[in-house]
Order: sequence, then structure tokens, then C-alpha cells
Amino acid sequence: MLEDIKTLEDIKTIVDTFYDKVQNDKLIGAIFNERIQNRWPEHLEKMYRFWQTILLEEHTYSGSPFPPHKHLPVDQSHFDRWMVIFTETIDGLFEGKIAEEAKLRAANMAYMFNYKIEYFRDANNFN
Repeated sequence: MLEDIKTLEDIKTIVDTFYDKVQNDKLIGAIFNERIQNRWPEHLEKMYRFWQTILLEEHTYSGSPFPPHKHLPVDQSHFDRWMVIFTETIDGLFEGKIAEEAKLRAANMAYMFNYKIEYFRDANNFN
């Protein structure tokens, strides 16, 4: 039986495992690697703080997560793949209330990011 997410070390395990899969994914890997390039350590640190704040309620992240994603060349298929990888990562490592919360938060974020990206893309096409 798997344990629930409890510590910063658990968050780091999730983030490191997830982004290792993302970097090697055929659909979304190139988008992430092109955007982040050699700044993976900084990105991972930011993601540790983000998920620590969201899931453990230890407020170590400040900022707006959406703006860096605003102009990415992505659509629903990319967010669907992101969610598959995220869900597989969580389910392979943890189970429990916080693990379920992580998947719910990720799904809500993926939906909102996709909605906003499409909105900005459509607004720019009308100008």
C-alpha cells in the first residue's frame, strides 16, 4: 500500500519523477525543453515551492503561474497528455486524500490554462 503525500521530500519526488517523464515525452517534451532549455534546476525548484504551497499549505511560492504559459504553442491534446503523465506519476507513488487533491488541482489548472491560452489566442486573431 502506498502512503499519502506528507512532506517536501514527497513533493520533490513527484516533481522530479513527473518532469523526467515530461522531458522525454514525444508530444510535450520538446515544448518544455525548448522553453526551459538549461534552466531545469530553477524550474524544478519553483515547482517544488508551488506544489508545497498548494498541497502542504506551507506558503513558499509566490507569483502568478499562468503568464509564462500564455503564448505556448499548445492545445487540449497537450493538456490531456500532461494530465495523463501527472496522474500516472501520482498514482504510481502515492495514494490518499492529498494525492487525490493533487490530481484534482492539476486537472483544474490544466483546464484553466487551456481555456486562457485559447482565449488569448482567439483575441489576438481578431486584432
